[in-house]
Amino acid sequence: MCTYKSILFLNLIDGNITYYLLDQVILYNQCENVNVLTWIVTLETLDHLDLLVICVINIKFLILITYFHNYFNMVQINALIGNFGKYHIWLCIMVFLSKFFVAFHQMAILFLAPPVQYICPHNKTCCDVPVYDKTEFTRTIVTEWNLICHKSWQKDFTQTIFQFGVLIGSLVFGLASDRFGRRTALLVAIILEIFTGLITAIMPEYWSFTVLRMFLGTAVGGVMVVSFVLLMEFVGCPHRETLSIIFHIPFIMGHIVLAVFGYYIRDYVHFQISISAVSLAQLFYICVLPESPRWLLSRNKTFQAIKNMEHIAKINNLPIHEIRREIETFQLDSVMISRRKQTIIDLLRNSYLRRNLLIMSFSWFVSGYCYYGVSQFISRLTGNIFLNVMTSGGGCLCGCILAIPLIKFMGRKTLIISFNIASSVCLITIVLIPEDVGTLIVACVADLFSFMAFIVLYLYCSEMFPTVVRNAAIGISSMMARFGSMIAPFVANFRIYGKWCAPVAFGVPPMIAAVLCIFLPETKGTELLMTIEESGTSDRNTYTPSRNRSTVSEEHIRERNY
Repeated sequence: MCTYKSILFLNLIDGNITYYLLDQVILYNQCENVNVLTWIVTLETLDHLDLLVICVINIKFLILITYFHNYFNMVQINALIGNFGKYHIWLCIMVFLSKFFVAFHQMAILFLAPPVQYICPHNKTCCDVPVYDKTEFTRTIVTEWNLICHKSWQKDFTQTIFQFGVLIGSLVFGLASDRFGRRTALLVAIILEIFTGLITAIMPEYWSFTVLRMFLGTAVGGVMVVSFVLLMEFVGCPHRETLSIIFHIPFIMGHIVLAVFGYYIRDYVHFQISISAVSLAQLFYICVLPESPRWLLSRNKTFQAIKNMEHIAKINNLPIHEIRREIETFQLDSVMISRRKQTIIDLLRNSYLRRNLLIMSFSWFVSGYCYYGVSQFISRLTGNIFLNVMTSGGGCLCGCILAIPLIKFMGRKTLIISFNIASSVCLITIVLIPEDVGTLIVACVADLFSFMAFIVLYLYCSEMFPTVVRNAAIGISSMMARFGSMIAPFVANFRIYGKWCAPVAFGVPPMIAAVLCIFLPETKGTELLMTIEESGTSDRNTYTPSRNRSTVSEEHIRERNY
């Protein structure tokens, strides 16, 4: 831990530089375009100062101070608040609860529009007044609005519109949380999710129902993206891997529990009200949800960041007396190097990060396309729909548990490539086997690998991009996953054209994604970056187990000044 014993006071008056060493800390003042320029800069003990360069340019008007030191390029937030303590457990409970309720709405279409049997008078295949078999479901959106024959596309379209909402929510709330904070964006998303979920249930006709589901999807997309980033920014590197996997277990549990709701509530209106009403438990977040210290520091909200970190450290039984001094010193250092605000435009200008974002976006597209598409493909296979859904969810739960040791010992890139190849092979295999229990098992395994790729991508993406644009990067990537999930329901319906159509359509893209991921860097064992410039100077390209770090080429280092 650094100790600070002095302040360097630099004063320029009519070209004469004077300096003083003071005992008190924390004041920064710069008066431009006048004869007097004053800088007061907090320094480490002068014996340990690496470099202090004073350049006098246009002698009466400007002093440029460039100050580098080895220790505090990146503020070690988790060294001050702990990697994982009692406060982190409390935060996990809140985030996991949100993820649990997200699954209800994300997978609700399985029971809002399940396959139904019907007959028409005079043995016609289509008619305006069909007689539905209501043995399993008393009322669904299909039976309510006759979404059969020439209107059968509408039951898939309502899910496509929902996923379009998730796409918009991922982008809008991702950008909003970078601008207004993780806490504000997440609270707005949760409140919108509860409100639109309840209102959707009472919509009197198909189009109003579908439009409200789009707004519900917008809220769901916001909750998914912001809650993950909030969790990753609180948790220390040693626990980040495990928690990035556990983060998805509540979603799978929600997927499984949804089948229980569907089994006992066979009316779609009561079903929608029930899965929305339980989400009211999240309203207590208004009082207790914290803001990310990393975001506060990136927005120069230093005093609020210090207050939050001292509160967290106190709950985690860690000392708080060093927090204020270390954080203020880091922020003063940031001021000295004139770090400007960085946006998604800066991310796109950087060719190294831009390439990574494009590949990452396609990988997310493939994972969303395969996971949600294969899940719906499974629900349409012969057999009991409730058992099929629970089997699919159970397989993904096993995948989550299996991913924990894998992600501990293997690199992110290796896992993404392996999971995509495995998913592709399983899906193509479905074409070669008879449609029976074997098809269900192989499809569930393919779904498992698609989901495992999905959860690793969340961690991979959060580690690859710096804090100032991390949520925006994840928002864009998640947006591409929603494009995939938007077209997935229609592709899942390809089986009516032939047994091989849907499996092949789902099986080819993961293989392409596996090839593209070869060009991504490895991020295992690296500290989260704060700025875009750091992405070009950190060791982040090739994972080396012996060092638990990665390296980056000189070409990428030159990109830091793009």
